[in-house]
Amino acid sequence: MAWRTAPTATRPGVRGQGDSRAGFPVGFRADIEGLRAVAVLLVLVGHAAPAVLPGGYVGVDVFFVISGFLITGLLAEELDRTGRISLTAFYARRARRLLPAAGLVLLASLLLAFLFLPRVRWASTGWDVVASALYVMNWRLAERAVDYLAVGQADSLLQHYWSLAVEEQFYLLWPLLMIVVATGFGRRRAARVAGSAGLSGWLLLGVAAVGIPSFVWSVLSTASAPERAYFVTTTRLWELALGAVVAVLGLRWGRLPSALGATLAWLGLAAIGVAAVLFGADTRFPGALALLPTLGAAAVIVGGLRPGRAGPGRLLGLRPMRAVGALSYSLYLWHWPLLVAAGAYFGELATPAAIGVVAFAVLPAVLTHRYLEQPVRRAPLFTYHPGAALQLGATCTGFALVAGLLFQFTVWPPAPRPGALVLPPLDASSAAPGRSTPAVPLTGAAVLAQDPRDDPKGAPVDRVPTITPDPTVAYQDVADVYRQDCISPGDDATVLECVYGDRDAEYVVALAGDSHAAQWVPAMQAVAEANGWRLVTYLKTGCPYQEMPIPVGRGDALYRTCVEWNDRLRPRLTVSAKPDLLVLSNVTYRPFEDGRLVPGEEGLARSVRAMKATWSQAVRAGVPVVLIRDIPYQDMDVPECVSRHPERLTTCTTARREALEPGEAQARAAGQASGVRLVDLTDAICPTQRCAPVIGGVLVYRDTSHLTATYVQTLAPRLRDALERVAS
Repeated sequence: MAWRTAPTATRPGVRGQGDSRAGFPVGFRADIEGLRAVAVLLVLVGHAAPAVLPGGYVGVDVFFVISGFLITGLLAEELDRTGRISLTAFYARRARRLLPAAGLVLLASLLLAFLFLPRVRWASTGWDVVASALYVMNWRLAERAVDYLAVGQADSLLQHYWSLAVEEQFYLLWPLLMIVVATGFGRRRAARVAGSAGLSGWLLLGVAAVGIPSFVWSVLSTASAPERAYFVTTTRLWELALGAVVAVLGLRWGRLPSALGATLAWLGLAAIGVAAVLFGADTRFPGALALLPTLGAAAVIVGGLRPGRAGPGRLLGLRPMRAVGALSYSLYLWHWPLLVAAGAYFGELATPAAIGVVAFAVLPAVLTHRYLEQPVRRAPLFTYHPGAALQLGATCTGFALVAGLLFQFTVWPPAPRPGALVLPPLDASSAAPGRSTPAVPLTGAAVLAQDPRDDPKGAPVDRVPTITPDPTVAYQDVADVYRQDCISPGDDATVLECVYGDRDAEYVVALAGDSHAAQWVPAMQAVAEANGWRLVTYLKTGCPYQEMPIPVGRGDALYRTCVEWNDRLRPRLTVSAKPDLLVLSNVTYRPFEDGRLVPGEEGLARSVRAMKATWSQAVRAGVPVVLIRDIPYQDMDVPECVSRHPERLTTCTTARREALEPGEAQARAAGQASGVRLVDLTDAICPTQRCAPVIGGVLVYRDTSHLTATYVQTLAPRLRDALERVAS
């Protein structure tokens, strides 16, 4: 399949470290191969030793610019020289270059998951393989980034495929865009003219039509939803478009004086290095800051169009640099699954160990490059028969896709999703007068004494007969509010109101806060139904009901929608829709002031003052306030740990003293706020000196800091007694 128009007249191009026909730079350039080496080394060191190179991730941005430059140069040269773009040939080249190695690593990642990852992660790995094979992994990760249930989950073996997905989507879009632009150019020519300059102008318009909106959107999205902005294609297209600009203007760049070209190239390398050293996990990225490494990469490419002894071309073109550059694709593919698998099996890797794993990745990378990439790339069958190359690519993708789908059956039969439990009293002897005792075995917190502190039934043990929910589905064991879209997402300030219990009841209880409030809905719902109350929820991702600006995401940007959500909810709870009882719970957040996070004791003190001020406002409005103290935190992902150590559950415990620290500020604030009652269920969650992962046969946590809905249900009688005392 090809698109055709009349070819333009050609003109001599610039020749140097590569070829330039008709003004569009094409051909091999040793300095670009060396720049690939720089990019992949930044990524590898950044992943293995983030303390040494915290901004190593900018290597991906360098790759984007290189890809935009090379692909646009090749397509523009073909269009200008022949008057056509063969889509079949283009996609065949991409297929034989990228898909065999990518498919191999996807299959290898499934094997690594089976051998080294806990069973709880197998199903998600299978779906990650499916998303990676279809080159939509970046969108899957973007959804995870804004899905509060996924926040805090362990790194995926295929997380690095997000950048490959962005590039593949670019490869699908870009030839079509160039065809559309060239069609407009061809219709406006009265005759064949020296067309490189004219075609370049039209191509620049097309590039600008994509690149400028993408850059603007990147800046805006990075400010408002930084986690999602990091992965989505729309915030990254401008980086590839920047490389395209360099390619389209290749003839003009080639006229630069050699001294200026050398200076540009050195400055470009320096810009990349500065970004790698100064940027970090908290940098608001990509956004405008991505201009530093991307313009740096563009400057290196431009400077290399006029190579000279003074430029960095000789350094980048050294044989070791070119060797690493040639291996860059395979190195990128292999290093991350090996790092994640090693970390999952051996625990968090120290920097020397992580560097050792990355060094080991050179072996499969070399083998893949030598025995798969190179033979496929050079095989006449795939070189001269595009259809065969496309079939090869489809086969590689198909194998990975099917394998990812079939891998779901490694977790078979799937554990059933937990259903609602019959709510027991604290124990059979302590059932309140007039309440029937359900004829069901006591589970979860119900096995504990009325005063659960130091109850041996809550102590960690190595083995239990059964665990509910099964750790493989624990992340799904959440309150109904998640499945019913009753939690405002991070990028939305809309106040969502959901009603449970007796919808017609006169007594109204409101529950407001973040996910740490949402986790109490199963118990609150049971209490509301038992007492004939109307329960109304007001919940937002990562946002407390609190009169204080807080940060969000990469770079600690201001959580604007949280501020707006609070501004809208506050008058509702204190004026227009005052409840009879307001129940609050949330993570303790640090304030965000003057563009920065307020750290240390000062930040904690301000947070305490903000909590007291917010609660006091409700109390002054005549609304009784109950604060459910934040739960103890575990220092590991509990379902993963339990899945890996079913015979040694005591491995999956945290010291009570450390686990209670996150809730100390709330307890302090509640003690100082007049009219605020504190409900502290800590002893029923962590009864002994170490917090157990399983109590009464029930898995307590679904991650590090959220309770399973099943365990929360078993806490309902205790919560009911506390709330009834306030309500009466």
